Amino acid sequence: MQLMRGKFITLEGGEGTGKSTQARRLAAHLRTRGLSVLETREPGGSAGAEAVRHVLLSGAAQPFGSEAEALLFAAARADHMDETIRPALEAGHYVICDRFIDSSRVYQGAVGQVDAELLDALEAVAIGEDLPDLTLVLDVPTELGLSRAEARGKADRFEREGLAFHEAVRTAFLALAENSSRHVVIDARGSVEDVTQRMIATVEARLFPAMPARPMLQEGQAHE
Repeated sequence: MQLMRGKFITLEGGEGTGKSTQARRLAAHLRTRGLSVLETREPGGSAGAEAVRHVLLSGAAQPFGSEAEALLFAAARADHMDETIRPALEAGHYVICDRFIDSSRVYQGAVGQVDAELLDALEAVAIGEDLPDLTLVLDVPTELGLSRAEARGKADRFEREGLAFHEAVRTAFLALAENSSRHVVIDARGSVEDVTQRMIATVEARLFPAMPARPMLQEGQAHE
């Protein structure tokens, strides 16, 4: 019997929007539904892609320009898809990825001014037809996001950019989501729990419309 293909959910947004935390919390919620969930990230998520991650986030590729960075992201993404995401989806798992193709569209495309046709071609090679089923764009005012990112400690290649860069990133993510049925903007202000509840309400409505919604478990709470 052929397994039912899993669902693919990506989290996007600027720096300090809480993507990594909310990805973990969303995975925990989906597991309360008895689903098998794979958590992954970009750049990274496979052995080859993790090696490229260091080059990208350290800033070592920055002197070569946005096109070179786009090529490296695409190479990492192709390995990530082949080794991690596609096998998991085909095995019926739900996949939650912290960043994916939309980050390339924003950081290298809209902000870095890499030609859209080049990004289209790289995307076709890296992911084929395996687009996410749902993309959650976590959004906060730029200065709030940067203050959160700064509190984490050492900044990576993108976090080191100035306010105008990050304002442009936020604007580009919101523009990308505006006319897309795949994207939903989530207000990421407020407490971690508030954001989680907004996110889960969206996921429940989009992916489980005919099934009763389940409340998010509190930290340390057992599910009966």
